[in-house]
Amino acid sequence: MKAFTQLTGLVCPLDRANVDTDAIIPKQFLKSIKRSGFGPYLFDEWRYSDVGEPGMDCTHRPVRADFVLNQPRYQGAQVLLARDNFGCGSSREHAPWAIEDYGFCVVIAPSFADIFFGNCYKNGVLPIVLPAATVDKLFKECADTEGYQLEVDLKKQTATTPSGESFAFDITPHRKHCLLNGLDEIALTLQHADEIKDFEAKHEAAQPWLFA
Repeated sequence: MKAFTQLTGLVCPLDRANVDTDAIIPKQFLKSIKRSGFGPYLFDEWRYSDVGEPGMDCTHRPVRADFVLNQPRYQGAQVLLARDNFGCGSSREHAPWAIEDYGFCVVIAPSFADIFFGNCYKNGVLPIVLPAATVDKLFKECADTEGYQLEVDLKKQTATTPSGESFAFDITPHRKHCLLNGLDEIALTLQHADEIKDFEAKHEAAQPWLFA
């Protein structure tokens, strides 16, 4: 997992509430568990006018020009601005995989579905909860300013606008440590590899019949 410390990134506004994980990455793409390659299918049914299937070459698919990800001004965005209850629905981990693979490092919303919120941290995506009034302000500024960027500083726990206005966000110390150091749950476990091997050796010596 990539470490996250600080980012100044273009903001893409997805002005829809209750975006569920089937909209983020439709069910037909869940056959793979490689954790990569899902970016081209992010928001597939909103992004394209044909039916997407795994393995399709998306470079020549017909796109919906009015969908925000297809608008030229938002190409290369790394911060996704969303509305209430983002990531609701099924608990598929493919949703943050698709978001991260597309290029988004940060998702900002007034609220998130709990499981999706936790899955973001496990896959290197920083979900930021800000008050609805603040999110409204960011949506307006983003619409009014082409090339609108936010500076997100995880160490300081702030998101700062181009005008210098700064908004603080909460994160638990454990999740902050993991993101800053690029540690997913497997990497955290492997930090104790020597102790695990020592335990296994002692366990086998004490109860050898279990390993016969």
